[in-house]
Amino acid sequence: MRTFDYKKIAEYSWDNEVLSYVAKIHECKGRQELYLKQRPAELERLVEIAKIQSTESSNRIEGIITTNARLKQLVEDKTTPRNRDEMEILGYRNVLNLIHENYAYIPVEPGYILQLHRDLLKYTNLTYRGHFKTTPNEIDMTLPSGERHVLFRPLEPYETPGAVEALCCTYQDVLHRELVDPLLLIPCFILDFLCIHPFNDGNGRMSRLLTLLMLYQNGYVVGQYISIEKAIAETKDEYYAALAQADQHWHEEENDPTPFIKYMLAVICSCYQDFEQRVDLVGGGQKRVTAYERVRSYAMEKLGAFTKQEAAEACPGFGTSSIESALKKLEAQEAKYSAELDAALKEYSGLKEQASEFDAGELMEARLSIRGEKERSAVTRVQDAYGEKYASLMMFDSKRDVANLLHEEAEAHSVRERLRQKQQTKTQRQRKPKHYEQER
Repeated sequence: MRTFDYKKIAEYSWDNEVLSYVAKIHECKGRQELYLKQRPAELERLVEIAKIQSTESSNRIEGIITTNARLKQLVEDKTTPRNRDEMEILGYRNVLNLIHENYAYIPVEPGYILQLHRDLLKYTNLTYRGHFKTTPNEIDMTLPSGERHVLFRPLEPYETPGAVEALCCTYQDVLHRELVDPLLLIPCFILDFLCIHPFNDGNGRMSRLLTLLMLYQNGYVVGQYISIEKAIAETKDEYYAALAQADQHWHEEENDPTPFIKYMLAVICSCYQDFEQRVDLVGGGQKRVTAYERVRSYAMEKLGAFTKQEAAEACPGFGTSSIESALKKLEAQEAKYSAELDAALKEYSGLKEQASEFDAGELMEARLSIRGEKERSAVTRVQDAYGEKYASLMMFDSKRDVANLLHEEAEAHSVRERLRQKQQTKTQRQRKPKHYEQER
């Protein structure tokens, strides 16, 4: 049977990517602890959002789904499950709440893991809840041709209890002796747990719950405020790819856990960064901002379209009505500026047509004579609108884009070329050949 000895992790030579992730997460952890002391009240909204997202995402990875309305009711304990999927969703919610509230009192031991599994499947009538697997459970996939392909063969049922016991023992030993950073130790534990695949069902969900449990116990509580399960669900392909790389030659004890470690560190790091963005910790966390300012900041940083719900989740501490009001104000401003731009472009097009017969050089000089004042006025308006968010480089790029839109660069080049030719002709006319100059 495969043996487990996490003391070997201390002998690994980690590359800069791993070390960078670990350093960043340590820094984020320190900043989060400071923020939790300064503004704990504002985090309650984040906690509730994270619970819903975690419950939905972790189950969705396994194909267990329900409607958003039903999900919210289940998480808030305002309804009873109607089918097998909702039973399992409710079970996940209960275990998640248990870990959130009691993680310090749940040792990573086989007996407690079995209890968590029992509670996960509490609302189902499955007989194997709270028990290790009794039948082999291959991890496979069905190819487009219909052929079944085995991806990984976990340990046999008779090997499972001893393997989980050994896994927990080496984890606790190395953790207690502080031989390995928990951020490296936890992904190794989860990888081995998934390779053992100790249950007939629920292994993936249990792995994510155990990830939260161990992170919380080691001081990394970001999962309470930002859903780690959601981050995994959004990168599911990368998650499975990292697992596939890391479990190669696992039975021979020659596998390299690095791909899975990197993946998990990247997920944790992204969650911390998301947390800081949502609570304005980067900016010091002291300045009180309005709902409009918070929503505007989110809209400026967000790429592409976003929903009202996404805006509300990204701006904790503000009610739905405040978010809606801020979005309406932003939409009105956008419509106003778009109308002004369209009118300006239309006016410019008309003036350009009228000036088509003017001397190009004179027209360029006239344009430049009024552009400076107008441009300074526009810059002032933008500075007033964006405040600290104003970026001179972005304004420079905008000026260049406008110049390209108006074909000013091409026109300027044409004017300069005409002026150069005019000056050259004038010079040639004024120049008189001297008597000693001869043709060559």
